Amino acid sequence: MTSKQHKKCSPVIPIVNQGLAGGLLLFLFFISFPTLAKQWQVSPGNGTLQTAIDTAQPGDTLLLTSGTYTGSINIRQSLILSGDGPNNKNISGSIIDGEGSSHVITVSAPDVVIKGLSIQHSGSVLEDEDSGIFITDKGDRTHIEANHFEHNQIGVYLKGPESVVVSNNVIIGSQFHRVNDRGNGVYLWNTPGSIIKDNVIRYGRDGIFVNASRNNIFSGNHMSDLRFAIHYMYANDSEVSNNISINNHVGFALMFSDRIIAKNNLSSGDEKRGLFFNFANYSVIEGNRVVGAEKCVFIYNANFNQINNNSFEECQIGIHFTAGSEKNEIYGNAFINNRSQVKYVGTRYIEWSKDGRGNYWSDNVAFDIDDNGVADQVYRPNDLVDQLVWRHPLAKLLLNSPSVQVLKWAQSEFPGLHPGGVTDSTPLMLPLPSALNLDNTEHLAELSNGN
Repeated sequence: MTSKQHKKCSPVIPIVNQGLAGGLLLFLFFISFPTLAKQWQVSPGNGTLQTAIDTAQPGDTLLLTSGTYTGSINIRQSLILSGDGPNNKNISGSIIDGEGSSHVITVSAPDVVIKGLSIQHSGSVLEDEDSGIFITDKGDRTHIEANHFEHNQIGVYLKGPESVVVSNNVIIGSQFHRVNDRGNGVYLWNTPGSIIKDNVIRYGRDGIFVNASRNNIFSGNHMSDLRFAIHYMYANDSEVSNNISINNHVGFALMFSDRIIAKNNLSSGDEKRGLFFNFANYSVIEGNRVVGAEKCVFIYNANFNQINNNSFEECQIGIHFTAGSEKNEIYGNAFINNRSQVKYVGTRYIEWSKDGRGNYWSDNVAFDIDDNGVADQVYRPNDLVDQLVWRHPLAKLLLNSPSVQVLKWAQSEFPGLHPGGVTDSTPLMLPLPSALNLDNTEHLAELSNGN
């Protein structure tokens, strides 16, 4: 690169004393370093982008004009790749096409920025982790911003780097094969301090899948038509907030992870479960809204969690609570028009209130004579008949029989017959205002239609 070669500073410094000369040399290096970074305009073609990357110096910016850049590329130094997008359809005219071979872009240097590009056609071998962008453990502090991903096995794979940011991207996954054979939108492995925010992710397997990591933030992402919107495995001390999950198999699955903050998320129309906690402990779940799942919440062997100020609506089961989950604080939630508010099969008594504040139950016909916002009678969401039916499903045939009606009446008159289960000693007369802005019907309809 004779005409575009960088000029290098070689200051001549008289050696008065070694300490002074060293300090002056270091000062001159830092004040001259910003002038070394250049912008290069790159034109489309086969191999032109890789050539420009190999020619550029650390800190340079490569401006990609509209067109298709074919072939996989490798970034081994700190650079900025900037395309001409996104346009009003969130698609860039600067297209990097991997032509179906391995990773489209591999990043193995720190402080790389990739923005405004369309990234497509990675390889299709899940075992080889073929990805639109693959960031190795050398790619600390990489920023992936405002790109459009399509026809990739995995959208963005963070495999070992620290403090990566993936934001404002559109990631469209595969609709081929069985859902479990597809790739994830964003895949994180051992990538502490990384942030995934404000992305739109549709199709593929899981929207965001994280394994063996910590101190991550997933916020403001919109995910639809997936297996799990967000899937945690062995990832601690992290936050899931302000995300929207629509028409997925499961919304937010937190598994084998501790000290998670899950707040202000929305699950709408997810098929099986809105929130799923499996061996998730010491976590805070607050301000979330789940609408229209088979189970709004499924809690399996999850302990020492605080579940409050959530709204669980229009599900077959509000909360399915099982497998020895202990010491969970459940209060201030709203259970609205669920076919069964709570499913708990056990003989222990579990209290769902705290400091005089219980939950709101839409099916609780109660009085509040002293007008303090708390019902005057204890609420029990399930009775002996419910538990008999859960243990012996064929007992449903007897639900309208005189003997079952007598049993229901006797239990209501003699609470001592209650065989354990969930009790709310201070049920609320009205639901508490949700922390989630529920005024988003139009936006959700647009997202569901893929707009």
